[in-house]
Amino acid sequence: MTKFSLDNFSLQNKTIILTGAAGILGKTFAHSFASAKANLALLDVEDSIFDLAAAIEKEHSGLKVKGYKVDLTNESEVISTIHSINEEFGSIDVLHNNAASKGSSLKEFLKEFEDYSYDTWKEVMSLNVDSMFLMAKEVGKYMKQQKSGGSIIQTSSIYGVYAPDQRIYEGSFYNGEAISSPAVYSTSKAAVIGLTKYLAGYWGKYNIRVNTLTPGGIESGQNKTFTEKYSYRVPLNRMGEDSDLVGALVYLASDASKYTTGQNIIIDGGLSVW
Repeated sequence: MTKFSLDNFSLQNKTIILTGAAGILGKTFAHSFASAKANLALLDVEDSIFDLAAAIEKEHSGLKVKGYKVDLTNESEVISTIHSINEEFGSIDVLHNNAASKGSSLKEFLKEFEDYSYDTWKEVMSLNVDSMFLMAKEVGKYMKQQKSGGSIIQTSSIYGVYAPDQRIYEGSFYNGEAISSPAVYSTSKAAVIGLTKYLAGYWGKYNIRVNTLTPGGIESGQNKTFTEKYSYRVPLNRMGEDSDLVGALVYLASDASKYTTGQNIIIDGGLSVW
């Protein structure tokens, strides 16, 4: 019988690719991975990714942390970036497909379904789904060649599992903008879960594990009305915080989850029990 050890949760000497690293959740994930002693390749379309990488590397002496500015919907950029990462770090142990988008216009993103622009639909789907396909496809090629396999984690949303309760959006605002949860968001996040399950079955024989991390509502600029209405529906009686996701994330990235694949780990304060 193999004895359990907390060392199984260590990410030391592992190389992790994190997409959407400059975003709200991405920054927390990047710092958390570094705290668990992982080497990091941080990807984002924003120039701030370089400052983030430099700050984390300075804070965690001995780790290799590098930022890459890349358009994740551009196949040639994805291919060249993954090749560069593999050359730079020597291996790729974990891919966290975390990047997501509300499109170039929040106003267009939040429009009613009947008035929704097909261009906005395609723009959001391109990053939320297509980028995960491109990243997983390319990283999978390298992981297949590694004896150790690898772990792929994909961020979804509770609204990829359950439909939004439209009642909580009455009088609700996000950074001053009236909010809703559009169909494109739910559809794209449901697709993430479907891709995870397919890849888990497809790559299992290569010891490549693929799982989904599904957050419930995370507090990040919503007004008091929304926060109170949402929290009322949650058994733990509050919205989530980005730090609430870290324990599950480290588990999925580490050897502690070496027999876990194809799963959707829901961190929602109990919302989904009702």
